[in-house]
Amino acid sequence: MKKKEFRLKMGQLKEVALNLEDKIENGLKNDNTEVKSIPTYIHPLTCGAEGQAVVLDWGGTNFRAAVINFEGGVANITPKKAGGKEISASTVKGFSVDDLLAKQSEFTEEIELPAKAPIGYCFSYPADCLPNGDAELIRWTKGIEINEMIGKPIGKPLLDKLNKKGKTEFTGIKVINDTVASLFAGLTDPNFDAYIGLIVGTGTNMAGFVNASRIPKIDPSLNWQGLTPVNLESGNFKPPHLTKYDELVDENSNNKGSQRFEKSVSGMYIGQLLRYAFPDDGFDDQTDGKALTDIINAPEQHKKKHVKVAIAIYKRSAKLVAASLAGLIDMLIAHDKSVRKVRITAEGSLFWSEVAGCKNYNKVVKKTLKELLADLGHKKVKINIANIESANMIGSGIAALS
Repeated sequence: MKKKEFRLKMGQLKEVALNLEDKIENGLKNDNTEVKSIPTYIHPLTCGAEGQAVVLDWGGTNFRAAVINFEGGVANITPKKAGGKEISASTVKGFSVDDLLAKQSEFTEEIELPAKAPIGYCFSYPADCLPNGDAELIRWTKGIEINEMIGKPIGKPLLDKLNKKGKTEFTGIKVINDTVASLFAGLTDPNFDAYIGLIVGTGTNMAGFVNASRIPKIDPSLNWQGLTPVNLESGNFKPPHLTKYDELVDENSNNKGSQRFEKSVSGMYIGQLLRYAFPDDGFDDQTDGKALTDIINAPEQHKKKHVKVAIAIYKRSAKLVAASLAGLIDMLIAHDKSVRKVRITAEGSLFWSEVAGCKNYNKVVKKTLKELLADLGHKKVKINIANIESANMIGSGIAALS
């Protein structure tokens, strides 16, 4: 029966956890690895941010801008909803870097800006972080092809464009990944020993803090010390115990061989697993995570075999995410034996999805993670999974003011 092919035993999940842990450590030592473990050269404020910043967020179609004001570590965002404006970078032929900067500056100036402020920019595409807080684009995803930006700084051209207009004096810009933004947002509660940022939506990724002494690939000439935010780019992890359906999803993707973990768990791909499990049943290439959860939530409208396999894929995704978290937490404890309380700031529509046919995704993650940590010898470690509203904006504001 197909649903059994998506079941993973605790021993197999433990293998996934330990395999990822090894690959994170390898990424901390070396460049160009499966799990990149990219250091972010920002020491975020951990005792309550104070002050005002402009925060920008570009993760896909929509670009958002807002002003964030921290008082006593509490964030006030204006406008509260920070509504997005569409940037058609993936749909307009010949969309250039000048087009992008023009759109971004235009949208930023639509909000009421302070006279003087730093910028925190949440940029959700693969990028190498620079020691000055900027970042260099590694590659585009999500259908964008502004190739002249690859290998160049992301933040400085936008900062220069905004300052050239002269309406506001922007004093600097910090560019961070969305997973790092979630990581920083978790710092608004200081009562934990370790923090993790997690994304499980269209894609997936994790970030955590690692002491610089444990990151040998950092250039010694930087004299960089202390806890360092690390963007794992864990979606590229290739876990053991994948199925023949995972192989089919990969073979028919436009990035064959990469993002194997993402293809096994994230909203963009898990519907395709169902499609390849039932190749003759009419599922098309638009079948995604939402379609999968819709099937689970309306079982009476679908074939019983489709519902059962959809539930199995949904649960496997959550359990694999729990295994990835267990691997990261096991490493953080190996680095610091005093870790007893861990806060995970989780973002993404799939992670917080609700279904009627089985336990909700976040509940499966939490239960499986608890079992795995006990099996790894960390039974007493307490886990808090937080759903923080506007985490990207809060984290970007902390980065700007750090």
